Amino acid sequence: MNSDYLRDYAASADANALADGLPLTPLQKKLMGQVDEMGVAWAERAFAHDREASFPQDNFNDLHKMGFFGLCVPERLGGIGADYRTYMLVATRIGYYCGATANTFNMHNANALWTSSMVDALDMTPEQRAQHEHNRSVHYARMLAGSIYAQPFSEGSGAAAGRHPFGTSAVRRDGGWVLNGKKIFASLSGSAQYYGVLCTEDVPNPTMAHTLFMAIPADSPGLSIVGDWDPLGMRGTVSRTLLLNNVELSDEAALMPRGIYAQAASRYPHMFMTLTPTYMGVAQAAYDFAVAYLRADMPGVNVKRRMYPTKQIAIADMYIKLQQAWSLFHRTTSEFKLDPSRSERMRALACQYTVMEYCAEICSSAVKVCGGQAMLKTFALERLFRDSRCGALMLPWTAEICLDRLGKGLLYNEGEPRDDAV
Repeated sequence: MNSDYLRDYAASADANALADGLPLTPLQKKLMGQVDEMGVAWAERAFAHDREASFPQDNFNDLHKMGFFGLCVPERLGGIGADYRTYMLVATRIGYYCGATANTFNMHNANALWTSSMVDALDMTPEQRAQHEHNRSVHYARMLAGSIYAQPFSEGSGAAAGRHPFGTSAVRRDGGWVLNGKKIFASLSGSAQYYGVLCTEDVPNPTMAHTLFMAIPADSPGLSIVGDWDPLGMRGTVSRTLLLNNVELSDEAALMPRGIYAQAASRYPHMFMTLTPTYMGVAQAAYDFAVAYLRADMPGVNVKRRMYPTKQIAIADMYIKLQQAWSLFHRTTSEFKLDPSRSERMRALACQYTVMEYCAEICSSAVKVCGGQAMLKTFALERLFRDSRCGALMLPWTAEICLDRLGKGLLYNEGEPRDDAV
């Protein structure tokens, strides 16, 4: 499909990337403009990557040339130095053109975002700070040189949601570590050069405080990738299964010092929202597709349908949901901080849920309002529709987990004992 209509309709996304009182910075405008320069090509490549369930390597090559592999790497270490909100805004624009690219780039980027200024604000010993400074300098240099870092979390248990320690184990041996375990839905399988794995130190009665965050080289002996990948949506993420069998690592592999991940997870809850902008971008893309389709502003559509009241009402409903999602997204991304308040934590969960669910609703409405021709695979909408349904399933904050934590967090004060159900 010819996706040139996006060059004009990206202005709609521009209007929604701005919140009252939160104007875009010059850096944010520049970075989003760089994405727009490549975005139409990414949108057109997305058809093949979806059809083949193949990783968008060409898009990542573009991101590397743009300097985006160091998007959240500090400037003093050679990166762009984007902060949390800047990353979240840029990611919405990447998702606007290709959801699978935004989803997988998030996993690469989070390895830098989580380990830079976020970690610096946490409680660490001088020795830990020195070791971390050395380690991240090594990892960031690899990223800037073109290495892709993945971030497989899931194990088919409640660990990724923070309910109990990870099943993947790390045994201390000969001044290094030996890892064993399995990660499912390991996005970028076979395309990443490093896998940022969460695992549990092998100690008696381990807790989440014993979580380690380690970067495993893709060519490590004992690391293998198994299983097929033929999902409903987000097919370009290529999220197969990662097996670790006595994988040996040095201390330099640590992306965070021992015990620091658990501290970060509890004190920076917004760190788990970095998938949200992908679906904000997909929702915007579906809305813009529907408007362009009904106006006959895209190639292959020769009949205007905008004059029918049923179409007008449907577009109005989609627009209202889109604006609600954007408003909550802007407020929540501006509240990223160490130790946010209870209301800010609740709002983050509400934002995650709203964006994921409204994205699916907007995409579904777009299919309905555009009609049968729009369901053809020559158009992007049916892929957006399938991709949109995946957001609510993604750990660590699935839609169900968000509702569960919201309900408890709103009805119980912090530290208040739970009542027994009658």
